[in-house]
Amino acid sequence: MATTLVRPRPTTPGTLRTAAAHKAPSLRHLGPNWYASVMGTAIIANAGATLPYQLPGQRVVCQIFWVLAATALTALLTARAGHWLHHRDQARAHLLDPAVAPFYGCLSMALLAVGGGALIVGKDLVGVPAAVAVDTVLFTAGTAIGLLAAVTVPYLMVVRHKVEAHQATPVWLLPVVAPMVSAALGPLLIPHLPAGQAREAMLLGCYAMFGLSLLATLLLLPLIFGRLIFHGPLPLALTPTLFLVLGPLGQSTTAVNSLADMAPRSMAGQYSGALSAFAVVYGVPVMGFALLWLALAGAMLLRAARDGMGFAMTWWALTFPVGTCVTGAAGLARHTGLTAFSWLAAALFLALLTAWLLAAANTLRGLWTGRLLAAPR
Repeated sequence: MATTLVRPRPTTPGTLRTAAAHKAPSLRHLGPNWYASVMGTAIIANAGATLPYQLPGQRVVCQIFWVLAATALTALLTARAGHWLHHRDQARAHLLDPAVAPFYGCLSMALLAVGGGALIVGKDLVGVPAAVAVDTVLFTAGTAIGLLAAVTVPYLMVVRHKVEAHQATPVWLLPVVAPMVSAALGPLLIPHLPAGQAREAMLLGCYAMFGLSLLATLLLLPLIFGRLIFHGPLPLALTPTLFLVLGPLGQSTTAVNSLADMAPRSMAGQYSGALSAFAVVYGVPVMGFALLWLALAGAMLLRAARDGMGFAMTWWALTFPVGTCVTGAAGLARHTGLTAFSWLAAALFLALLTAWLLAAANTLRGLWTGRLLAAPR
């Protein structure tokens, strides 16, 4: 009886990639930009709980949003782990794509926003010790990832990405803004640190990240505005990203006010008084520029809507940056006592809620139909 030998088919890298692409296909095009939805949800909890005006049941609503953000973060971390496991070629391609790589800053900010929310509202549900533990882990991880992204992404833009002046967009700000979020939320942990060196180190470390992010932002903003002046409006789908410029403005204002609150617990009296003054001297002019940019970005958004702008995940850019302006205005209201800043915070919070409802509803619809997870055209 003759025996027929079947020669095994050779396996090549191409066939391995093809086989991998068939595993968890819905995750193949799940990029780091999805973390923006976590940021946009968490900022409602954090901003709503710190508003100067508190309505009955408002804190409960904020707790619900924090739970939603924490749940979404857990789901996304799991899904992104599957993306790296089954679609490593696509993940590497994202890092080498100048339009996608900056979104790795969103991972840092999502971790930080949910961690900060644990101490702002989550402590009501899980208790203070658990909230401190959660924030410690997420703040540490988020800060490390943010600092890594702030170095790695600009490095890749210089040595690997092929970009031209007309490709500059506010998305470039994402990796360098992440350390500013650490600077704004780090003060929440200061009361839970031992008095003395630990508190002062945390305070000054946050100020160092404030400076790092601020100066890097000042380097990029002229490129972004110059692109608008010389090359005209952004493509319709990218128009909402104009609101990303509000992120470093509102977050830096939030940071200086939050750090000023904790300065008396961390440093000598002469410095704490100066830092409180700096919070107002810096925050008020920056908030003025933020309102100017908000008006410009709003006008461009209306123009894009008239021209037929459809939904894209860039709509989440309308949430977190506006939320940072809410917390920034609330901080200024706290330090100046001006009712005008309280009104501004409340008005911006209503705009934030509207933007979140639009983005969340369209995202759920896109997930239901599968359009948002399909290959880009």
